[in-house]
Amino acid sequence: MENIRLTQIRNAERLIPWRMEVMAEMFGKTSGELTGKLHEATTRYYARHLADGSHVACTSSVNGTEAGCAAMYFSEELPSPDNPSGRCAYLTNVYVRPAFRHRGVATIMVRWLIEMARSRGIERVFLETPDSAHRIYSPSGFHRMPDMMIYKNPA
Repeated sequence: MENIRLTQIRNAERLIPWRMEVMAEMFGKTSGELTGKLHEATTRYYARHLADGSHVACTSSVNGTEAGCAAMYFSEELPSPDNPSGRCAYLTNVYVRPAFRHRGVATIMVRWLIEMARSRGIERVFLETPDSAHRIYSPSGFHRMPDMMIYKNPA
């Protein structure tokens, strides 16, 4: 049985270990390597953005055991013909522990967060994901975007 729980500002400290677990897997680091400045910056981020509602996070449990986490932050871009309100969201930090993968946990969290965005009048949701994960997001309505680039300071 699946259970999704929104993380409130009073429980923000619950998100720190999840974020460190996600970062460890994404960047091939140990949790111990992800302390100090990253931990402090993440704590400040959650304190500010959970409080002002610009970031929402959830965890998922399967039969009472925490299985995964996911988050979404909200922003505003210049209005355009395909997004006249300018409101948009960014799906991030979608992670399921290995023992719970391939059971639909990620899909349930993603759809839950999409509904949260839609309840705020947001129809445009972005995410970055490796090709190997497209199968998770495509059934929920995500499509590849052409013509995107990212700047990374070469210094």
